[in-house]
Amino acid sequence: MKNEIQYRELHADEINTELFRDFNRRQVVTKCRRREKDGWVIREDPFIDDWSEEDYRTLVVCLKHTLETNGFVYGAFYEGKLKGFTSVESMLSGGEQRYLDLSCIHVSEELRGNGIGTVLFLAAKEWAKKHGASKLYISAHSAVESQRFYEKMGCVEAQVYDQKHVEAEPYDCQLENRL
Repeated sequence: MKNEIQYRELHADEINTELFRDFNRRQVVTKCRRREKDGWVIREDPFIDDWSEEDYRTLVVCLKHTLETNGFVYGAFYEGKLKGFTSVESMLSGGEQRYLDLSCIHVSEELRGNGIGTVLFLAAKEWAKKHGASKLYISAHSAVESQRFYEKMGCVEAQVYDQKHVEAEPYDCQLENRL
């Protein structure tokens, strides 16, 4: 399967809701990693994470904005259909941490576990390093499966939390990855 996946940068003029027609965000979550006063714990918190049509429209606006502000959007295609993507914002943050924000990384449900996320993550790291970052900043989904992926990629708790991410997604895990 790995040889059948094509990876490439995306351009603003091709990002529209039709691009995501064959992309399945669905994730069945049972356990989540949570930050509590005594540290990190795993909690039962079953739910299904999926995107509505409105979520896809918002995603299109966000990804176009990323590109319009000189960020990075990179996709994985299987049989010509988008099956994974990542994005990195262009504005450095975190003071001496020199973070660039990994704003998205998603793989379509039916192709998770095939190494696509790893390729996307490594491409995001390479781009961020070339654009002056010392670390990627990730406001990461708290599902234990997602957290396992980030741990495998070498991510650790962020030294400096980005408050806009904390406020927008209070249950996310704030992570960083050294480049």
